[in-house]
Amino acid sequence: LSGLDPAQPYFQGTPIEVRLDKSDAEFVDVIHTDSAPTIPYLGFGISPAIGHIDFYPNGGKQMPGCGKNPISQIVDLDGIWEGTRDFVACNHLRSYKYYSDSIIYPDGFLGYSCASYDVFETERCFPCPQEGCPNMGHFADKFKGKIKNDFLKLYLNTGEAKDFPLWRYKVTVTLSGKRKVKGYVNIALYGSGGNTRQHQIVKGTLQPDNTYTSFIDAEVNVGTVTKVKFLWNNNWLNPTLPKLGAATITVQSGEN
Repeated sequence: LSGLDPAQPYFQGTPIEVRLDKSDAEFVDVIHTDSAPTIPYLGFGISPAIGHIDFYPNGGKQMPGCGKNPISQIVDLDGIWEGTRDFVACNHLRSYKYYSDSIIYPDGFLGYSCASYDVFETERCFPCPQEGCPNMGHFADKFKGKIKNDFLKLYLNTGEAKDFPLWRYKVTVTLSGKRKVKGYVNIALYGSGGNTRQHQIVKGTLQPDNTYTSFIDAEVNVGTVTKVKFLWNNNWLNPTLPKLGAATITVQSGEN
């Protein structure tokens, strides 16, 4: 049984006979996309974990792409009717859009087991454990025999618009150079499955011999990495023309 952002009003905090619960089926997976409190945030979705596995994409409260201004949201690519629905209940409706995308991308939407979304943003829930990570959506039941805890809360990020799946990589860059500069470092990944756009790893003071780590939620599954593009830039013109390079770049895939 797959719960697509099960309703919060009249259901949250009620007995299990009234609402969706993991006792309702052999395997219950839930996608939470609108779990902010109903008052004052108009959250339509239930927030507690109620299934065998519960996915909280983007933290489960505010979905990327749902904060657009009303005009651009209503005059949507999918038409006025779809746009108006998205304006009224964009976060809530993301659950079925993620689910339909998950059918097309069986390797997408990996959920990382974590205490909270804030912890997910750190290095503590990465990479996947030995038994792997479940896939949010249609293929969640592949994880059926691997659940050890009473409740499994899973976190991931998605894109702002179709296609929604993102693949998570941890990128560690050690810089080389003569002196520190102010600026930013971007990285793009090239691989057997496709190439990513440039993603920013660090911004601010760039100190040679220092190591900087960041996560990339890439729009493609890169597959086997064949090349890494390193690009850095000054924040302002520097007449001394400082040079900066990468001594090492390590790319770790979340999946394996």
